[in-house]
Amino acid sequence: MASLDSILQPIVDDLKAKDLDWKIYKLESNSGAHAIVNGKKMLMFGTNNYLGLSNHPKLKEAAIEAVKKYGAGSGSVRAISGTMDLHVKLEETIARFKKTQAANYFQTGFAANAGGLPQLLDAETLAISDELNHGSIIDGVRLSKAEKAIYKHNDMNDLAAKLEEVQKSAKYKKIWIITDGVFSMDGDTAKLGEIAKLKEKYDNVYIWVDDAHGDGVLGSHGRGIVDHFHLHNKVEAEMGTFSKAFGVVGGLVSGSKTLKEFMHNKARTYLLSGSAPPATAASCIAALELLEQDDTLVKKLWENTKYFKENLKKMGFNTGNSDTPIIPIMIGESTAATKFSQQLFAEGVFALPIVFPMVAQGKARVRMQVRADFTKEDLDFCLEACRRAGEKLKLIS
Repeated sequence: MASLDSILQPIVDDLKAKDLDWKIYKLESNSGAHAIVNGKKMLMFGTNNYLGLSNHPKLKEAAIEAVKKYGAGSGSVRAISGTMDLHVKLEETIARFKKTQAANYFQTGFAANAGGLPQLLDAETLAISDELNHGSIIDGVRLSKAEKAIYKHNDMNDLAAKLEEVQKSAKYKKIWIITDGVFSMDGDTAKLGEIAKLKEKYDNVYIWVDDAHGDGVLGSHGRGIVDHFHLHNKVEAEMGTFSKAFGVVGGLVSGSKTLKEFMHNKARTYLLSGSAPPATAASCIAALELLEQDDTLVKKLWENTKYFKENLKKMGFNTGNSDTPIIPIMIGESTAATKFSQQLFAEGVFALPIVFPMVAQGKARVRMQVRADFTKEDLDFCLEACRRAGEKLKLIS
């Protein structure tokens, strides 16, 4: 019998030969604006820590106090004895922050999509998904019994045509439109206002929006894309994550009280996984309360984003369709994108290449992610590094 390694090794070798394997970069400090990566001090443009909250004193203090009071773990799943008063308070805080009736907290954002979607998308459902949706959405839809359809990225005409066509057939009791709020590879925002208008034409159409990269970034005080478009009570399910701008870890699904009870009883990733450690739950609460009280970091994030993006464009770089702090420097060929990233690393800037198959052939880019805790000096340092690398590789003149 062939060994497992003999089957897997050729696959691994092929990935390495094509330079498509993931390289491990060791973070040897906190995830600050300046961090130690592989033993070298780096300016961190390759993290989702948009507000710098992962190292905020209030979050760290909340975590320490929670460990002192509750210990290191809950010892159970949520449905048995793993629901602490901290978890209850966290879900109440999420709902208040998101301006919804209720919310569920999941162990990760991936778990929220992979566990929540399969339960909502039954055999009498059609799931219509944006073609650039995150892999966790794709897996969640695949795990469901629903039929699947894909609309062209952010193409409202294509979505409208698909909705009209399926309504004529009267085949489905429910139709779910599923979209990212902010698309992580391009940094563009879903046209959620237009999607909501299309939904209102029909009685059996609902919206699930994955706002992982919009939480803490869009909307008043970072409440996300639903708040940004003033669509409260018009979007049935708002999914999000604490592992990005909120600086901790975990997922959320926010909506009605009925949706919460449904998820509490049906979503297996919620039911069958150990509940979040007390330190995590407490830090998540602290992050939301901090943003409720003060939107300074959100405003600073957008100020930095505007400055950085404008100056990249002045140099001649193509930043694609980005309208968020995710700024792709569009390069084209995978090899060139990799070399550009390596040059930046040598200059002390951490920003990784995004290449095929994560993006289409010829669409390789280096993804820059702006942070609120960058100073103007930090931004200028990175801009000069980009200029030198771009000129050296003849990406700009």
